[in-house]
Amino acid sequence: MSLRVVPVRSLLLTVLFMLPTFHGAVAAEPAPDLLAAPASIVAQGVPPIAFNQVGDLTPYENIRTALFVDWHPTERRVLIRTRFAEAVQLHEVATPMGARTQLTFFDEPVEDGSYRPAPQGQIAYLIGEGGSENDQVFLLDRRTGTNRRLTDGKHRHQALAWSRDGKRLAFSGNARNGRDFDIYVVDPETPGSERRVAEVQGSWFPMDWSPDNRRLLLLEFISANESYLHWVDVASGELHSLTPRPRQGEPTVSLGGAKWSRDGRSVYTTTDRDSETMRLVRIDVESGRSTVLSGDITWDVEDFDLSEDGTILAFFVNEDGLSRLRLLDSATGRELSSPELPAGVASNPTFRPGSHEVGFSLSWARSPSDIYSYDADSRRLERWTASEAGGLNTETFALPQLVRYPTFDNRTIPAFVYRPSAERFKPPYPVYIQIHGGPEGQSRPIFLGSFNYLMNELGVTMIYPNVRGSTGYGKSYLKLDNGMLREDSVKDIGALLDWIKTQPDLDASRVMVAGSSYGGYMVLAALTHYSDRLCCGFDSVGISNFVTFLESTQDYRRDLRREEYGDERDPRMKAFLQEISPANRADRIRRPLLVAQGANDPRVPLSESDQIVAKLRANNVPVWYIVAKDEGHGFQKKTNTDYQRAVLYEFVRRHLVDGGTQTRK
Repeated sequence: MSLRVVPVRSLLLTVLFMLPTFHGAVAAEPAPDLLAAPASIVAQGVPPIAFNQVGDLTPYENIRTALFVDWHPTERRVLIRTRFAEAVQLHEVATPMGARTQLTFFDEPVEDGSYRPAPQGQIAYLIGEGGSENDQVFLLDRRTGTNRRLTDGKHRHQALAWSRDGKRLAFSGNARNGRDFDIYVVDPETPGSERRVAEVQGSWFPMDWSPDNRRLLLLEFISANESYLHWVDVASGELHSLTPRPRQGEPTVSLGGAKWSRDGRSVYTTTDRDSETMRLVRIDVESGRSTVLSGDITWDVEDFDLSEDGTILAFFVNEDGLSRLRLLDSATGRELSSPELPAGVASNPTFRPGSHEVGFSLSWARSPSDIYSYDADSRRLERWTASEAGGLNTETFALPQLVRYPTFDNRTIPAFVYRPSAERFKPPYPVYIQIHGGPEGQSRPIFLGSFNYLMNELGVTMIYPNVRGSTGYGKSYLKLDNGMLREDSVKDIGALLDWIKTQPDLDASRVMVAGSSYGGYMVLAALTHYSDRLCCGFDSVGISNFVTFLESTQDYRRDLRREEYGDERDPRMKAFLQEISPANRADRIRRPLLVAQGANDPRVPLSESDQIVAKLRANNVPVWYIVAKDEGHGFQKKTNTDYQRAVLYEFVRRHLVDGGTQTRK
């Protein structure tokens, strides 16, 4: 694999291209009247789109975000991921609200990064090419500005973990057979030192090095409902199980992140053992005995971290979709003072080395994702970045309303509803239903970015349902769509259509469904069941046939997906999956469809979109189809996302806002 570094001149030209055009004395070439697809995208069936139809999109296409990555090992500065040009790169911020200094300059997005915990001034990071997700480990030397690849350039690598002394870097990779993720350790100072310390089966991730740098904590991930913790002696390769397999008839257990205690005698993790929700626990390594630390919290404990001195635990609780920061004294379990955060979603709590200051990312309805920190000693909450929102006044953006609507089996389904301004638009409003992927995902009240265009400029109401199978509502709810129960989640969308009909400010004759990945399957499935109640749909990198998907997804993902969807090698399950697959029910879809797909998608291959598009066109159903030649599971590069947005919002304008009854005739 080769990565092209973007020349400075190209970056400047990109920035200049992004600036608005001003009319002045210097004449410029007249812009064409129609929007053209970039060279990276193949567009089929997309009608001509006039520039004046999408010109007001520009501010919404220039919203920036910032994601917390890591603290500097010796200085109070942060490593973040943000975008100034085409793709997300690593930047450094030296002081709260200080300038963002760009560190990497590639035309591919950087996926992760970690400071080396030593004075060498180096950063390890992951980067792939063309959306293939075959991420490689690179090392950036801040002293020389050079980037050096540490892995083979061919296979997938993930989960960077530096030893405490900074001498070794651990990660997992599937180089052995393209399927199983073994555990590797490398000394960056010694070429050719990469060593496989654990040969395993399935998906494994290094989590944390022990304080003595001799043991590596590992997570074995089976599915959203099943995972295990192990540790490996790095010198000998001897593997030890920390959380045993359940006995026959016992339920499986899910685990989250994991950290060694300061003395190396215990491990902190989150688990749903003996609980409906994920709880923070401490496991004694010698006895295996587990102690619950998060008390009687009835919501999922998500990300957590332990201060370097081992005295304070910081963690986020997912309270009905909202994040709440909690702090505990690790010795006594006493809860410490914590700040009130905006009603949004926070992630990746990370203590600054040698301190009790925890950094994290935070996004809410009126602010893009930005970096914050909270010092438990001084009780000071500070903001480190203020991401631009394209010049838009975010104080006017819609706030979410959490509702619960009844469904077919007397359950209630949570959903977030965003309505347009009643001062600007007269009800009843058209409705855009966004269904999350996963399927073990959860729609949460984050900043909606360019989707605010739908509410602000087109007067559309957006609804984000968390149908059965979503995380955040207990493990029983999570399992309600497994195996033969798959279409029960589709029925939850039908129940949402019933609820919409009862809302006087919503127009039940103008409703569309949209979703990505598994959410794309849900879009297609909803259209097979409820075409008479929907105007149109948007399917991004969606599954159209479960059997062909399982047969063609990457080897390393196949068993993971079988755990969720069912094993297509079982004749009974295969027959069921064929029966419910939208590609086999394409004759029931009678509404216009927009499909977006990355040509290099390793998760949901291009063939899944190709086959549904071909079948619908054979049935004379209008289909707009855009394929990005340099993307994978979703669009990440600005050129591609800008074009996709313009096409999507024109599709919404024609088939939803101006659609409805006349579309369905």
